[in-house]
Amino acid sequence: MRYIVLGCGAVGGTVAAGLVRDGHDVLACDANPAVVAAVNSRGLRIEGPVANFTVALPAVAPADLPPRLEHPVLVAVKAHHTAAAAALLAGRLHGDAYAVCLQNGVTAAGILADAVGPERVVAAVVNFGAEMLEPGVVLRGNRAAFMVGELDGSLTDRVRSLTSDIEDATPTCDILRYLWAKQAYVAMLAATAVSDLPIVDVLEELAYRPLLVELARQVIAQAPVRPMPLDGFDATDLAGSLTRLARLNRASAKTHTGIYRDLAVLHRPTEVPAILGGLDGTLVPRLVELVQAIEQGRRSCSRENLDLLAAYERLERLGRPLNAVASVIGAPERAPAGPLAGRLVAVKDIIAVAGVPTRCGSPASDPGPADRDAAVVTRLRAAGAEVFATSQCLEYAAGFAHPEVGDTRNPRDPSRTSGGSSGGSAALVAAGVCELAVGTDTGGSVRIPAAYCGIAGLKPTHGLLPLEGVFPLSPTCDHAGTLTSTVSGAGELLAALAGPAAPADPGAPADSGGRPADPASGPAVPPGAPAFTVGVLSAQLGDPSVTADVHKAVTDALAVLSAAGWRLREITAPWLGQLAQWEDTLAVIVAAEAFRVHQGRDQDRYAEGTRALLAFGASVSAQRYANALRQRAELTAAIEASLTGVDVLAGPTVGYQAPEQDPPFGVGEGSAESRFTGPYSLTGHPAISLPVPSAGLPVGLQLAGGRGADLALLRAAAAAEQLFARQREG
Repeated sequence: MRYIVLGCGAVGGTVAAGLVRDGHDVLACDANPAVVAAVNSRGLRIEGPVANFTVALPAVAPADLPPRLEHPVLVAVKAHHTAAAAALLAGRLHGDAYAVCLQNGVTAAGILADAVGPERVVAAVVNFGAEMLEPGVVLRGNRAAFMVGELDGSLTDRVRSLTSDIEDATPTCDILRYLWAKQAYVAMLAATAVSDLPIVDVLEELAYRPLLVELARQVIAQAPVRPMPLDGFDATDLAGSLTRLARLNRASAKTHTGIYRDLAVLHRPTEVPAILGGLDGTLVPRLVELVQAIEQGRRSCSRENLDLLAAYERLERLGRPLNAVASVIGAPERAPAGPLAGRLVAVKDIIAVAGVPTRCGSPASDPGPADRDAAVVTRLRAAGAEVFATSQCLEYAAGFAHPEVGDTRNPRDPSRTSGGSSGGSAALVAAGVCELAVGTDTGGSVRIPAAYCGIAGLKPTHGLLPLEGVFPLSPTCDHAGTLTSTVSGAGELLAALAGPAAPADPGAPADSGGRPADPASGPAVPPGAPAFTVGVLSAQLGDPSVTADVHKAVTDALAVLSAAGWRLREITAPWLGQLAQWEDTLAVIVAAEAFRVHQGRDQDRYAEGTRALLAFGASVSAQRYANALRQRAELTAAIEASLTGVDVLAGPTVGYQAPEQDPPFGVGEGSAESRFTGPYSLTGHPAISLPVPSAGLPVGLQLAGGRGADLALLRAAAAAEQLFARQREG
């Protein structure tokens, strides 16, 4: 029998060479002139551990294919070339001729059937590893499943004939079930291809297993049939499949997929969009977007791409149930290198990210996508960060969850709130979705969620970070800030966000030229670093809002610092006895300024609490506002005086641990939630909340430093963090 092989690459070349070797007449047809010329001049060579041989056979270009074909045509082109192959065969098949689909994907056979008729199509699943080393030379890496069957599930003479002629081919009545198994497996393989890692390394890496399992699961969920086991892949045991598939690929001489070769070596379009592009799910479309970004030259194959995909999986599995996710950003633009290259960053959903809506936690927000990035997002991208998601927040950061949006729950205890208004950013970091996130802080909205969730939350010096593109709440009190898993991460993120304004730390080690060390190096504390002097705000610890658990955790933490040689000095000052007054001052300024921001906007769809805050702002007289500004100036001077002779001021971040719901801000009965954070928001002093050892829910210790001394504050916080970590380990 004479066969025609359409596509003489890895799979087609392997099958064509085997048929010729076994005595069959074969005509090869390929769209690449170099392949046609090589086969005609030197023959077709198979190399590798499976076999080494060369055969002679004729090869033609598609234009030279006979107009009438009366023999089986084995179609082995890439999936995205299926339509062209189908058009080439339409009207050409006569007599008993039929097409055999040797391609990946569940739609290729259907495309061929539409062109030549379903009765003239046989489907196959080819799972052996092969790679075209050069035109006319193919590496066959291993032996694996090669299933052939009719689309209607019947077992016919032509299927028996094919499988008797083609080496390793096996007839089946379940070809659709095998096709869907291969479809799910291809999704896993496509994920490996966006990195530069070998297939086996990705399959065996524990960090990527949840991603690979979920990709396969999402494909299987869309299958109209139950996939058959295939070379270790088993839809009923996806976790075990990874181990078995790793064993299969470890035994193969082919280390990377053909998709990777197309992306990283040949720099040409892949078949991934054609195979997976029609599938739904939270991960599969993200994978396709990422592959297309590499195809278009916007990204390159690297491990960071796999890390991004793995973060998407965690975002859905860990972040979505907490209501921490506002938008997902597919294949985000970023500089290929920089101090945050490949680092995953979520940003609060009042910060504009081009291409996605800035929802501000409100159904009343503009539903259209932002046309440009906020300044902090621009800086993140320039530093190489992956701005991969926007995080949920309270409505317009005003302190109230809109009932149509809801608040974000706490990863440490989902029955509790994660805090507001940057609770989504805090929850994503605390849940382990990412290590870095950006929020905003007007009265404590970074530090309070950090305290509730047990992470580090930094409010820098007012004005250090740009607020262009951030929806304002109270322009004179608003700060952009960081929520990170470690203090070191806060330093890295601050350096990127501050850009040219990144502060120098006079206490940091100098480089060889005598200049302060690069702020991007973070606030790591070298061994033997000097102890710090801490101004202990005892009046805060004695405040009636402080619970016994918080009091014990904070006093125990201060004792740890003292035992390590830190000098503790009690601070007594009149401003510490006026904490309730500063709450009122903050509420007056924030509400009055928020009223001006929202004046003229349609507020009918705002949450009741947000409307009440704005109504309070409307009632603030010019005199009352002026008095509040005067009080702020007095407080600023008082805090500066309290910092004299100490490195940092210390006290609890919040007087209690995470409550079930976010307490109200600015109107109604006070909750004292921002009693300790609000003063530094008023004055613009940098302040950080870091977790201290505690029983049960997290407790935050707040450290504050001098204006502009952000890195000095971070150095002290990093040293304290290390001491607390040693205590936990002990």
